Amino acid sequence: MAESGSAPPHPLPGAVGLSHLSAYDWEAADGVCGGSPHLHLVCTEAYVVTGGRGAVQTLSPDGYRDTPLEPGSVAWFTPGTVHRMVQGGGLRVTVLMQNSGLPEAGDAVFTFPPEVLADPRRYAAAAALPPGTGPQAAAAARRRRDLAVEGYVDLRRALVAGDPEPLLAFQRAAAALVREKVPVWRELWRAGALAAAERTGAQLDALAAGEPSYLAGATAREAVPTRRDGFGMCGRRDEYTLPGATAV
Repeated sequence: MAESGSAPPHPLPGAVGLSHLSAYDWEAADGVCGGSPHLHLVCTEAYVVTGGRGAVQTLSPDGYRDTPLEPGSVAWFTPGTVHRMVQGGGLRVTVLMQNSGLPEAGDAVFTFPPEVLADPRRYAAAAALPPGTGPQAAAAARRRRDLAVEGYVDLRRALVAGDPEPLLAFQRAAAALVREKVPVWRELWRAGALAAAERTGAQLDALAAGEPSYLAGATAREAVPTRRDGFGMCGRRDEYTLPGATAV
């Protein structure tokens, strides 16, 4: 992790995170094929659909939504929105994540049942996956997904019936679960998204002063995935090692 106040060189625009997902085709207990429902505490997430068909189911205090996904569509959800990627056939998305590094540092919380959320050790054990991309990791990812769906179905049922309190209680439990991680997140944010915004401010100041010397440092960068077909929250994930991101 970068030191406080230091800026990772050449992050993606806005210091966003980037990955590619192929939605899981495992059928859950409710008959739906897809990923592990979860929310983010401080990050907005966007899906840019590049192939196939599917949907994203969301739960928020303003209700339950089932948003179709097809090539060219974009869907995004703000912090606190529970989201579940649903497979409809070959669904593949490019994910853009605000505050690169924070989701990998624990900003995402699964919709496990309340008794799991209330016990940090039990939650950590249920959320963890073994290393690698083999059968053992696949089985663990599927168990994790199934446990998240178990809690999610109860939240959705209550919300559709007009009772948002279980969802609000889940949000509070998720916030309590991650509270101790906030100092680490703050350092990641300072070195990533905040530093990127401050660089823009400095560049505007330079232009206003007629001193565009910073342009002499212009350059180009490229990257390819450094891990393919890993097990993400929503599906098989291609990941990049980029400035400002933490290791998964």
